[in-house]
Amino acid sequence: MLLENKNAIIYGAGGSIGTAVATTFARQGATVHLAGRTREPLDAVAAAVTADGGRADVTVLDALDEKAVEAHARRVAEAGGIDVSLNLITRGDVQGMPLTQMSVDDFVGPITTGVTANFITARTAARHMSERGSGVVLALNSGSAKGSPMMGGTGPADAAIDTLVRNLAQECGPAGVRVVGIWTAGLPETLSPEKLSRFGPPMDDAAFQALLTRLDEMRLLRRSPTLAQIADTAAFLASNGAAAITGTFVNATSGIFTD
Repeated sequence: MLLENKNAIIYGAGGSIGTAVATTFARQGATVHLAGRTREPLDAVAAAVTADGGRADVTVLDALDEKAVEAHARRVAEAGGIDVSLNLITRGDVQGMPLTQMSVDDFVGPITTGVTANFITARTAARHMSERGSGVVLALNSGSAKGSPMMGGTGPADAAIDTLVRNLAQECGPAGVRVVGIWTAGLPETLSPEKLSRFGPPMDDAAFQALLTRLDEMRLLRRSPTLAQIADTAAFLASNGAAAITGTFVNATSGIFTD
């Protein structure tokens, strides 16, 4: 198993990607520490993990709450150490309208939330990992820093997280800590007309299916990545098999962009 006897903290673990990653990590031998603001979805993920024979712990916290994140990390570290930390929190991105029509709050919100939460969780984990001389900090975003129109503050937020990953990797590498990111975008299993309407104008079923078709067509592989593929990628990057990878992002977009 790739992650046998590892302890992994997953922030924002109650969503679709969190569920896929948590169950995959547990299947690969890790004890998963599920953190998020709402207990019910976290309990559902924990139940799925334990039903499959895995080990899961649930903690309700806000990743923007520095003291809560540090207290939780301290408990995990004292109980066996932090081997992996992954931030998957939602940022409240507002999309689907031109920048010239956006409010300041809608544009700045995901930047502030994403950078702050990723900094707090990554810094906290890296401190504990540096003391032990090993560990992997993972981040995930859409790679929109490459240039994505009608995405509002998503691109700048992704760019800031990209830079955080590279800088933290340079600083913590000598202590044996790896920092790696994953780019992925438009996972069909995470999308629905209702969800997309939260980020932009209302969308009917026909428009939704057209969007999914367009997403496939945009990719070099002409197919979108799946949740299982992203979870498997995260598990590999967290494992010793990826011990030579740090300070970079893995492009898991099925080729929406190539550099």
